[in-house]
Amino acid sequence: MKAVFVRDLRLAFRAGGGFGLALAFFLIVVILVPFGVGPETAVLRRIAPGILWVAALLACLLSLDRIFALDFEDGSLPLLATAPVPLEGVVLAKAAAHWVVTGVPLACAAPALAFLLNMEGGAYLTLVMSLAIGTPALSMIGAFGAALTVGIKRGGLLLSLLVLPLYVPVLIFGASAVRRAADGLSVATPLLILGAITLVVVAVMPLAAAAVLRINLR
Repeated sequence: MKAVFVRDLRLAFRAGGGFGLALAFFLIVVILVPFGVGPETAVLRRIAPGILWVAALLACLLSLDRIFALDFEDGSLPLLATAPVPLEGVVLAKAAAHWVVTGVPLACAAPALAFLLNMEGGAYLTLVMSLAIGTPALSMIGAFGAALTVGIKRGGLLLSLLVLPLYVPVLIFGASAVRRAADGLSVATPLLILGAITLVVVAVMPLAAAAVLRINLR
């Protein structure tokens, strides 16, 4: 598992298709929002939590199809499926690598972009916490979607359609936590629910993704 994790990190940073692309997309979306809704500070402050979370969610989508596609194309995925390491562990390692390359940079960059949207200062820490808690679920759900579409040419659009409905609960509670922090309310409940969603996803999705991969590789 560790070797798969390190290998995926090296490939992601070498190719530049995850880290830089996700951050660039995140930045572009946040910068374009004021042009679309207007420069009014009150409006931007009110919509900032939702915009930041939607932008982060869409940024995570960009590199999902690369989780298994490269291994399938070079023939290493069938070898991984027959290796002594459980396929569920391989899925978990690849999802973890995707999270490190996309979710962690997004969480780190979010406060600077929140400043551009004039978000309330008291919500910055909650924004980082919610992204740190919720983005692992996005990567794990994305790994399941990537397993479903592996081997399908131009399956990126299908992958997005499959995983977006599964992303909705994470988006709702992640944005709700930031919104409540901006309003000066308690954020314990949405953060706990978000954490529970992530734990369930991390526990269940590797099993489902591994089962789908075995079917697709037959």
